[in-house]
Amino acid sequence: MLKILGRVSSINVRKVLWCCEELGLGYEREDWGAGFRSTQEPEFLTLNPNAQVPVLVDDGFVLWESNSILRYLANAHGGEWLYPADPQRRARIDQWMDWQATDFNGAWSYVFPALMRNTPPNPDPQRLAAGIDAWGRCIATLDRRLEETGAYVAGQDFSLADIPMALSVHRWRETPVPHGPTPVLDGYFERLAVRAGFRLYCSSNTP
Repeated sequence: MLKILGRVSSINVRKVLWCCEELGLGYEREDWGAGFRSTQEPEFLTLNPNAQVPVLVDDGFVLWESNSILRYLANAHGGEWLYPADPQRRARIDQWMDWQATDFNGAWSYVFPALMRNTPPNPDPQRLAAGIDAWGRCIATLDRRLEETGAYVAGQDFSLADIPMALSVHRWRETPVPHGPTPVLDGYFERLAVRAGFRLYCSSNTP
């Protein structure tokens, strides 16, 4: 039985839970992180010295970093349809997963905590404006990509890359920043809405 350590309110934990839903995997989950057991406890730090959730434990194998966990689960538990072995198809998925983890997440790293978590309580207006602008540029990049494929971020088929991407878009949609008309992203979410994992972990009010 897989064990997942982390609170459901964490966007990175929800990536892993959605992936398990896609793969039909059973698991046990323990609440760790803000509002629950502290990730600074020695028991947790032994598993992840970075004190971050999620952590996956699979029959004694311990792994952290959410996108790495997604790749591992697909590789280890029959998920080639999500993460194909073909080098070019896999590289395209990796490209967008890496972009999501770096450029996309980096764009909201100041804006989201300031507007949604009141951290810092008195945000710097210039940093806030710069972050909102960077976040908007990332959304525009993704919008162009989805318009190009007419389907999903890595191509015509739903893939592992759509899990972190959709959660990041959901976070943007739930944050009070300028949005404007988003017909392409709206269509993307309509396609994703047929998936149980999306309905469970990406259509709630938890950004």
